[in-house]
This record gives sequence, structure tokens and C-alpha cells, in this order.
Amino acid sequence: MKERITFVHDPDSNSDAEHLTVTKTSVQIKALKAAREERLTASPHELPHEIWQVLKQCHKLHLKWVSDLPYSPPPPFVSSASPGLHILLTPHLNRSPNFVTYLQNKICLKEDQECSTAAKRLEKSAYLDIDYDARSREVILTNFHHESPDLKGWNVEVKSRRNSGKTEVGLFTYQQALEPEELSFGGSVTVIGEDKTLRSTRFSFPSRHHRVPLMSGSSFLATFPTPTGLHPALRLTFPSPISPPAQRCALHTYTILPSSFFVDKYQLSTPNFLAAKNLRGIRTLSGETDLEAPDWVAEKWGSTMLLELAHHAPPQTGLETTESQWHVDIPLHLRYLPPAAGGFTSTGLPWPVVFWACTAEEGIDLDSNPFDRINLGYEALFDPTTIFYHFQPQPKEKGARLVEQVQVPVMDLQQLRGVESGTVGVIMFGALWVMWKLLRVSLRDWRSKKTTLLPKKVL
Repeated sequence: MKERITFVHDPDSNSDAEHLTVTKTSVQIKALKAAREERLTASPHELPHEIWQVLKQCHKLHLKWVSDLPYSPPPPFVSSASPGLHILLTPHLNRSPNFVTYLQNKICLKEDQECSTAAKRLEKSAYLDIDYDARSREVILTNFHHESPDLKGWNVEVKSRRNSGKTEVGLFTYQQALEPEELSFGGSVTVIGEDKTLRSTRFSFPSRHHRVPLMSGSSFLATFPTPTGLHPALRLTFPSPISPPAQRCALHTYTILPSSFFVDKYQLSTPNFLAAKNLRGIRTLSGETDLEAPDWVAEKWGSTMLLELAHHAPPQTGLETTESQWHVDIPLHLRYLPPAAGGFTSTGLPWPVVFWACTAEEGIDLDSNPFDRINLGYEALFDPTTIFYHFQPQPKEKGARLVEQVQVPVMDLQQLRGVESGTVGVIMFGALWVMWKLLRVSLRDWRSKKTTLLPKKVL
């Protein structure tokens, strides 16, 4: 088993030597304020038997969990995904009701306190990725924190893995790259048990994911303008006018819609309507697309939509704009939901991801990034050489969750019994009325036939 722990801190912080102490069996870290990525790579024989039995039936498995709390990751960890659990190509995987408890009880040995502590740390993760590929026969677990859970800096002792593999610890800071598509870092690295001191290093690589430059407008806000009714519009607001970070770029949003929401692709195919909403059009739409089915009839979990946005507001569109901000409106629709007490129920929509998709120059190898994060759902919809510049979600209130809630009118359970009784009564009355009418017609016909068959009197 291989373990790689990477810390990325602010360039203005103290030197690496003040935070790290290297011994023969561990690395001690003190008061280090930095983002942290942990990556474990394991082969099949190092996994529990029950997990390997599931993985053997999968050609590829990509499981990603993203926190619904906002965070601001430094490069190279700026790739974004909507909050929630994402599972790709996994028909046989069951989600444990408590993943942390499962790891502590099934994966970690009772005497391995370090493993239990690492599993406990997952509760505060910004994101967690689990990837398996049958060709490489490796399972890779990646856990990312944008800061220490107690906000006081990392105070940990990293020890080497028992019995097999190696543990590598790196402490880096972001540096100015020579090329716009590259990321550059400098710092120190050590392999526990092999190195006696920190080794200085500096390296650069082309990256698939970047932050939007601050001067181009780097954040967005997602809201549902009220009243919403059954046809809410998801509004994406940018605090300042934005411009593409490079040539040959297009602005997109990738939205994950739970089964309670759906989009009408026919509505989003009219040029004038799209221009009024500052939209360019749907590029892909998959999943549950039935426009009439209520939520309890929908067979699929929901749908995903890649939507291209316009990044300017022409005066003739009548779009509401100011000098400081502008917005786009994405029209959505709500399915009929099950009855609830009070006549209203709440349903949530995770914030979408917003990014520039830019065509890279020929000859750039984006797969050389040692921190590359793929299988996010949207990057496979573009050319493999596409570079993404991500906008950071910025809620109105600090610490607010990245899930927008909507109050949906539904059948009131308190009135449901009266409605059911009234409905049954009306149906029974209607049935009796129809039967009475049919009976009257039958009696009239019978009397008419009886009169016709009577013998005439002889005078």
C-alpha cells in the first residue's frame, strides 16, 4: 500500500523546516495552516474480501462524495463538483449507512489507532474520492481538507505504513508558472524510513483544472427568486462582469437535478427565450426527462444537464443588469410530490458547478498532473484536451450549505381524509345516478313494448 500526503500552504507563511520534523519512523507536523490531501493506493490483496468481491464485478468504479459546505481550495485542488454522492458505473455497490463507522470496524485493526483517527477525519472532508480500474487493479482513495478541522493548523504525526508500501509527505506552496496552462509548486518532500531530512523540490505541470482569475470575476451565487411555485428559476448571479480567461472559451454550468426537478428541453430550444435568460442552449441532457410523471412514478434518480451560458448581456435582451453584477436564469419545473402535513414539503437542489471550458494548445499532456481529478461527470462531455477554469460558489451567509431549498405546495394530509371521502361519495352518487337513468330508460322501453303487444278491442 502506498500513501501520499500533500500539504499546500500560503506562500507568505513560514518555512517548511519550522513546521516539519523528520525522524526515522515518522514526520511530525506542528501548527501548519494548509490544505491537505491524503491519497492511498492499494492492490486487491490488501483489501477486505467482501470489498474485493464487489470490485471484481466492476470494470470501473468512481465514487465521489462532496461536502455541501463551501470551501476555497488552493491549486492544484480547484476541480469542482456539485454537493452529494456521485457514483459512476457501479451496479453492485451498496452505500454504507455510516461510512466512517464501517471503516473503523471493518478496515482498521483494533490496535491501529492511527487508522481509526484517519477514518474519523473523513467526517470533516471537503471531498472524498474512491476510484477503481480493473486494468490497473488498484484502488485509490483520495481525501481532501481545505483546512484543519479545528482551524488552528495541522498538529499530527505521520507514521510509515506497517508491513508494506511507503509513505511520502510533501509540503508545497504555489508559485508563478511560466505558462498559463501550467501550475508550479516549490517546497519539501520526504519518504518516511528512507530520507533522514527534508528534500527541497520544485516542479511544474499542465493542469486540467484552474481557478478563474480574480480579475475576471471568480465567484457566483445560486438562488431561487420568490415566489417559486411549481416552476422555479435557478438564478446564477455573478458579482461583477466576467470575461473569458483565454481564447476559444465557452461558459458552462453542469447541474444535477434530483427526481423532484426536471427541465423542459423544448422550452430551452427557442432562441428568443434563451437570449432573454442569458443562455446559449442545452449541450447534453440525460436521466429522467419525462415531463408528465409525478415524483413517485419517476423511475430514475434524476437527471444531469450541461448548459452553455452567455457571458455578456446585450442591451436588447432586456436582461436585468447593473454595473456591479449580472445574472442568468435557468427555468426548472417541479414534479408533483407526495402529500404532506400542512400542504407544503421541502425539496433541495445542490448548487451547480460553473466553469469556462477552453480549448488547449496542441501537444499539451494534461494527464501528467500528479494531482489530476477526473470522472467528475462533466469533463467527459468535452474534448480530452479541454482546460476548465472554475468559479467558486459564494453563499450570501458564511458557512451556508450549498443546497437551495424550495417549498413545494402538495396535498395536505390533514385534508386528505375529507377529500378521499368526498371523492368516493361523488363517484358513488354518479354511479347511482347513471344506474337510475339506465333503469328509467329500461322501464320505459319495457312499458312501451308491453303496450304494443296487448290485443286490440273488437267493436
